[in-house]
Amino acid sequence: MDLTIESLQERLETQGYICDQDLVLTLYLSLKLAKPLLVEGAPGVGKTEVAKALAGALNTDLIRLQCYEGLDENRALYEWNYQRQLLKIEIARGTCEPSALEKDLFDMEYLLERPLLKAIRADKRVVLLIDEIDKTDPEFEAFLFELLSDFQVSIPELGTIKARQIPAVVLTSNGERELSDGLKRRCIYLYIDYPTVEKEARILQVKVPQARKELVYQVVQAVNFIRSQLNLKKKPSIAETLDWIRALVAMHADVLTPEIVGQTLNLILKNRDDQEMLKREIGLRGLVEKSLGTKGDEGTCCQCIHHHR
Repeated sequence: MDLTIESLQERLETQGYICDQDLVLTLYLSLKLAKPLLVEGAPGVGKTEVAKALAGALNTDLIRLQCYEGLDENRALYEWNYQRQLLKIEIARGTCEPSALEKDLFDMEYLLERPLLKAIRADKRVVLLIDEIDKTDPEFEAFLFELLSDFQVSIPELGTIKARQIPAVVLTSNGERELSDGLKRRCIYLYIDYPTVEKEARILQVKVPQARKELVYQVVQAVNFIRSQLNLKKKPSIAETLDWIRALVAMHADVLTPEIVGQTLNLILKNRDDQEMLKREIGLRGLVEKSLGTKGDEGTCCQCIHHHR
């Protein structure tokens, strides 16, 4: 596929992923240089969506490895199908040489592919998402080096398996721990922050086109204030902003009011202490006033509303 930066951005936006020039350029270079892309940022800023949108843009499959503490190569790369191997042993008992049976047992036929091996053995180029790599331990990072550098994996019984088609690899990290220099050297790095008011408004308008523009800009102004001005335990993600606007549309709300905010606050703040902090420090009416924008606010909402009428 002969991609340009412009065509890649168009394809991503066709998938509903609103992105800026820096992100598109970094993603483009990752594809052209055949290097993994390491995307870091707070939870909920759209890191995983990069891989999903890329798979759609390239019209290919997304293979996802969800990382967690204690993840090892058996879950990430391969496992032997022990039940089939035992069945083979029973069937072949007394009919063939032990050495021939052992060789036959450790064949691709008895291998259970996990996400990494599945991506390597795919007949077409796929997008491999290694999600939340920071949840694993440094030993697992080191295990990935061969895949990320040479796009191959080693299986003791079978040897080295090289990629049929080099996958587009996207790793994500929430920054819960510092990743190793070895991992970072093998990747192109991208940091994604929470979106600006204007960018998040575009996302909402694409994802929830039935929402009134006035309501969209009130919502993004309110969320922007919550993220930037309150010391929360958990800042609302883009997905939670989308849930909020969809709920407001389902309630046939045209604008935010203190009553509506109170009824739907659990969609945007999913921690009891955070909800109480908002009520204590600014109040529901105060948040509505902030959602209307004041002079000097970023992307002043009142101005945005008039601009987008």
